[in-house]
Amino acid sequence: MTPRIMAVGEEPPPMEPPPSPNGRRAGPPDRDHPKGKPAGAKTKAGERFAVLNGFVDFTLADLSRAEIAVWLVLYRDTRDGTARTSITGLAQRAGCDRSTVFRSLRGLGGRGLIKIVHQGGLGRGPSRYRVLALPKEG
Repeated sequence: MTPRIMAVGEEPPPMEPPPSPNGRRAGPPDRDHPKGKPAGAKTKAGERFAVLNGFVDFTLADLSRAEIAVWLVLYRDTRDGTARTSITGLAQRAGCDRSTVFRSLRGLGGRGLIKIVHQGGLGRGPSRYRVLALPKEG
């Protein structure tokens, strides 16, 4: 039996995902739908990739391995604009000693790649950092 070639206009309709329990279609929002995002709108994920790309393209080469590891851990931990973590947590995840993390934070801060928003400590909780992709123009 030879396969039948469909004529133009005989194509089956596109498969759509089954409706969710609330009656709405599952999957990404329809671009033509009023609640869908307009074409060209930046997403949070797109903004995060832009920050990461800027860091890799313009900053990474000038940093030590420990500074890169600390920056990446802080970047990954960033929620609502700041990363909240302890020096011990940074040291464990970056694979460094605590003193190396202190030096890395000082170096990153001096280059304008992080800003200490809240200095943590005993009874003050973990520190909070704002992570930046590109060094500040001096």
